[in-house]
Amino acid sequence: MNLNCWKSFNITKEFGSNRIYLLSLILGTFSFILLYLPVSMLHQHQAVKDYGLFPIAVALFLLPTIHKLMHMIPLLLLNKRVRIRWKLKRGILPTFTYRTFSTLSKKTSILMALAPTLFLTIPGIVTSYVFPNYYAYILVFTAVNIGMSFTDFLCVRQFLLAPKKCIIENAKDGYDILIDRYKQ
Repeated sequence: MNLNCWKSFNITKEFGSNRIYLLSLILGTFSFILLYLPVSMLHQHQAVKDYGLFPIAVALFLLPTIHKLMHMIPLLLLNKRVRIRWKLKRGILPTFTYRTFSTLSKKTSILMALAPTLFLTIPGIVTSYVFPNYYAYILVFTAVNIGMSFTDFLCVRQFLLAPKKCIIENAKDGYDILIDRYKQ
């Protein structure tokens, strides 16, 4: 198979980290407002149990690690080999990087990018309806996850614009979309 690079992209280089952080913050805030208003009207007669700042702080502290783990679930379910490197950011924040050993299809890449939305955001919205005493905490967690998913949505957009029979490779600083020169 003779592969040519159709497009290489790095979201951070294309948009800049400051713009990504700002748009993620705006998206997270906007999603919290849009989620909180209808849910609070639905549960207006329920008292919210207040446990203070500690539980939400712990949940938000662990959310980036959980978010990245959700990206790996489709890869593990499809028996793709993944290399994981754990490290402590600033000495306390557990973080890791992962890379696949093989190339991924377009569908697998889209599923991998949308996994945190499917496995955290949608259950978070449903859980906020089911547990009215904790809906405020759950919606904060869900809205922050939506904000963190902003770069995932940008990647999905690039994957959707790619040719149908492409292969996506996780490059060191982004993604390479490869096509077979003779089949296109």
